Amino acid sequence: MAEVDELTPGVYRICCYSEEHRLISFNQFLIDDERPTLIHTGQYPMYEQVRSAVAEVLDPARLRYIVVPHFEADECGGMGRFAAEAADAVLVCSAIGAGVNLLQWDYDGPVQGVRDGDVIELGKHTLRFLETPHVHHWDSMMVVEQTTRSVFASDLFIQPGEQPPVIREDLATEMCEWYRDAGIFASEAPVRTVVDRLDRLELDWIHPMHGGSLPRDTHRTYMAALRRKPFAYNGRIFGRALPQ
Repeated sequence: MAEVDELTPGVYRICCYSEEHRLISFNQFLIDDERPTLIHTGQYPMYEQVRSAVAEVLDPARLRYIVVPHFEADECGGMGRFAAEAADAVLVCSAIGAGVNLLQWDYDGPVQGVRDGDVIELGKHTLRFLETPHVHHWDSMMVVEQTTRSVFASDLFIQPGEQPPVIREDLATEMCEWYRDAGIFASEAPVRTVVDRLDRLELDWIHPMHGGSLPRDTHRTYMAALRRKPFAYNGRIFGRALPQ
C-alpha cells in the first residue's frame, strides 16, 4: 500500500515502494487547496493504490490539476483514469510536452502547456514552472511551490532504496552511482545548469520523485555532489553495458 505523509501544510507525499522496480520508491505529491493538484500519477498498475492514498486526503474527483513533469510512465501512467474521474481536471505539462506528447496522444481532455516562469494559483499555494530540458527528457520541467519555497524536482536528487519521507542522511554518492548505472542523464552540463538555478532560489525543500524530501540543511550536500562527481551516461543502461 502507498504511504501518505504531510511534508508541509497541505503538501503530501504519496510513496509506493517495490523491490521489483530496481530498489527505488515512486512518489506522487498532492497539494490540498482550493484547486487540488496531483504532481505525478504513478505508473498505470499503481493507479488503485495511488488513488486510495489521494482519497485519504480528499475526494479524487475534486482534482483540478494533474501535473506531468515529463512524459514517462511513472509521471503520467495513471493520468487518464485520474482525469476521467475528475471532470474539471486539466493536465499540465511543459509547452514542448504538450506539443509533441500529450496533445498527440489518445486523450482529448484539456491540456495546459506551460513555459518557464508561468504561474498557476491554487489558493494558498502558487505553482511556478521551470523548463529543464534534458534533465532528463527533452520535455522535462520542474515545479516550484512558492509559499513553502519548495521544488518538485522529478528525477533529480533521487536516493535509491526505501527512504523515509524526510532525508537528512548524505546519500549523494549513492545517488550519483545510481545515475551512472541507470544511464538516465546523457550529459552532466544541463543538470549542473539546473542545479545552479535551483541553488539561487534558496529553497527550503526539494521533493524528488524517488526517495525522501530534502530540507535546506541537507540538499546543499546533494547539489555539491552533482557539481563535482561524474553521474552522466557511461555506456550502461540499468547496469547493462552497450557497445561503444
